[in-house]
Amino acid sequence: MHIVEQLWDRGEVPYRDGLYRVDGGSRALWGGGPGAYHPDAGQPVTFLVGEPLDVAQVVAECGTCEVDVWFESPLPDGSGWVLGGGGGMGNVGHLARLGADRSLRWVALMESSNPFLGVRHDGTLAVFTNDWQNLLSLDLDDPLLR
Repeated sequence: MHIVEQLWDRGEVPYRDGLYRVDGGSRALWGGGPGAYHPDAGQPVTFLVGEPLDVAQVVAECGTCEVDVWFESPLPDGSGWVLGGGGGMGNVGHLARLGADRSLRWVALMESSNPFLGVRHDGTLAVFTNDWQNLLSLDLDDPLLR
């Protein structure tokens, strides 16, 4: 079992912005959005994928973060589920994709995105909403997000 799966089974994720895949293809990530009282509230949340990450090194250097799942949603094509929520001190958000058998495929942690409350689907596009009403649109057909 990959370290990402082990952490997930304990309700934890590495505590650094990242897209953590169970197949070992983890990547650095920057995801953030303006606050509720910011003039740009209600705007898109940034989701920029970067260089590969060594998950064991991230855990050794940054530790882990407990996450709470606040919503689950089946994918329209029946291929699995997406879910999301928060963790940490209230500024942390996370999203995850599960397969049809509910096994983890990936989890994304974003320290400055705030918790995600829900999702709506439009084909392969998933539009997540955080507690500031900011939106994060992800194409779940992207190879990194399958």
